[in-house]
Amino acid sequence: MVLLQPPACSLFSRVAAASSPRTRMLRLWGLALLGWSAALVAAAAPRNGTYWLDDAVGLAREFDGIGAVSGGGATSRLLVNYPEPYRSQILDYLFKPNFGAALHILKVEIGGDAQSTDGTEPSHMHYEDDENYFRGYEWWLMKEAKKRNPNIKLIGLPWAFPGWVGKGKNWPYDYPDVTAFYIVSWIIGAKRFHDLDIDYIGIWNERSFNSKYIKVLRGTMDRVGVQNVGIIAADGEWDIAKQMLVDPYLYAAVEIVGAHYPGTRTVPEALLTKKKLWSSEDYSTFNNEVGGGCWARILNQNYVNGKMTATIAWNLVSSYYEELPFGRCGLMTAQEPWSGSYTVNSPIWITAHTTQFTQPGWHYLQVDGHLEGGGSYVALTDGQGNLTIIIETMTYRHSACIRPPLLPFIVSPQKSTFHLKGSFSKVKALQMWYSKLEFTSANSTLFKSLGPKTVSEGVLTVDLGLDEVYTLTTLTTGNKRSFSDSPPSHLFPSDYKDDFNIRNPPFSEAPNFADQTGVFEYFVNTSDPGEHVFTLRQVVTQRPITWVTDSKNPISIIGNYKWVNLAITCDVYIESDKGGAFIAGRINKGGIYISDAKGVFFWVFPDGTYKVTNDLYGENILMKGLSGVRAKVWHTLTLIIMGSNASGMLNGYPLWENVTISEPANGWAAIGTHSFAFTQFDNFHVQAS
Repeated sequence: MVLLQPPACSLFSRVAAASSPRTRMLRLWGLALLGWSAALVAAAAPRNGTYWLDDAVGLAREFDGIGAVSGGGATSRLLVNYPEPYRSQILDYLFKPNFGAALHILKVEIGGDAQSTDGTEPSHMHYEDDENYFRGYEWWLMKEAKKRNPNIKLIGLPWAFPGWVGKGKNWPYDYPDVTAFYIVSWIIGAKRFHDLDIDYIGIWNERSFNSKYIKVLRGTMDRVGVQNVGIIAADGEWDIAKQMLVDPYLYAAVEIVGAHYPGTRTVPEALLTKKKLWSSEDYSTFNNEVGGGCWARILNQNYVNGKMTATIAWNLVSSYYEELPFGRCGLMTAQEPWSGSYTVNSPIWITAHTTQFTQPGWHYLQVDGHLEGGGSYVALTDGQGNLTIIIETMTYRHSACIRPPLLPFIVSPQKSTFHLKGSFSKVKALQMWYSKLEFTSANSTLFKSLGPKTVSEGVLTVDLGLDEVYTLTTLTTGNKRSFSDSPPSHLFPSDYKDDFNIRNPPFSEAPNFADQTGVFEYFVNTSDPGEHVFTLRQVVTQRPITWVTDSKNPISIIGNYKWVNLAITCDVYIESDKGGAFIAGRINKGGIYISDAKGVFFWVFPDGTYKVTNDLYGENILMKGLSGVRAKVWHTLTLIIMGSNASGMLNGYPLWENVTISEPANGWAAIGTHSFAFTQFDNFHVQAS
């Protein structure tokens, strides 16, 4: 964020240099509010500003693009289940040039079998002697992006790692050669099995960087012939820049200095590296109009204030259950594959203001970028005479991102005059595209062509209101295309079945199941000659190197969070004497909060016992007893929840009943296991209301 009143800015600097952290914070906020109130008095009068755009004085930094993240985690989980043509339409809005967002960069999670925000993504190597480059959906997504835009840049980043990488420790850096081998295998697998060239690789999302590991990773990639893959580090704070300045080997290993949620600001050490600076994860904000305002502001100001030449949104598309953490924090929303309904939200069209009129390899012009009346502008050229100017006038209350906190600032209506010099001096007109975010009605204007804007003798004048975005460009290729409306929204089916009988599934995971701990994959059970040949199997047998606190018990959720009354039936097959299985209803938490999930859990164990608990941890016991269940035998579990009462059946016969349920009042259905152990599931059926 930039505080656009210069006197207040200097006051802030002086206060920040003195006193205790708490005192500084109180004084800073006091000054901010005083400056804000004073500025309100002057805000009524429109401001005028004059700006010079001249490539003859030399160009500034190279533009690297705008992108988004699929992962961190499981944020595209429901997208793969969409029926055609709706799935292809969503992909077109995201990746197709001159259509919608037209993204330049796609960043994906390298699945690590562990919870990484809204679910788990499967690893290509569950175990040291196991490799499978067709698990999950990120391979598919990268190929779909490349189909639409062959020039899109691809990035891989791990949030978690399989447990074997740490050799029993919850840490990936003790054995840097092993971790580097694991990551390089993913890069090579992308090329060998999917013909995907990975452009950049990250270290460990928002966790400590390790200089030795980064250098080992660089050396490993060079030895096996993937020298063209650049390293982005450290995908957290800017701290690595200071270390790079004193470690020439680390400096040589890192191509991009990437920070997350920088608040449009960088640090002196990062600038001193002379490396490319990226906001390698940003946005993470609910995709209503305020989310659109956040995105518009940071797309410009990340460069204007921080000299960051790429900005990457978390996340690409909200394709996960909305009640999971950070629901609808994607550029668009596609969370109902069962209905086919999706929504093209304002951030898609805010993105288009930049992506449809620039390309990586263009350069920023040497301009200040701040507007006199608040807001910002950037100007870019391809060096061949083309010019694109993007202007935003987002106001404080309408552009706050989820993080970091945004200090108050003032934006006023204003008249801006741009003088086009150098190779732009003969431009006669610029195509104008316009967005106006409305906050008192649902009538926002999004990415509307206003036709050519006359440039008179090298002078362009634009009247700017509040919460607006303008693109003025020599390019005539922009388009706002759209498909007919997607199908109407409707709730998850209240009567849902899956027998997992798919011989060659297109994806490794069953539709609509959202793994929250562990990984549940389609499995061919060759040892069963009967009805359980095709099953769903929990396949992680060692706790991964985690990114957040997950559960000690694997779980996959499904359905409608508002379900109250449920009848769940599922066949289970416990493969070892140390395992166990459960079915559950009214699951009230997921994602990064999964360890605290409550609900009604019906557990069975191979020692012939059962229990009913109110928590995923398995400690709040409501009922327990003998069941006769044993390992390596199929059993059918049934859980019935009606109002405040629950009962359970085993193999069609009542096992327990009349358990009183006080909370939660509603939630998803689920299947899961006791600890990380092989367990199979079949013939899942839920009836709910």
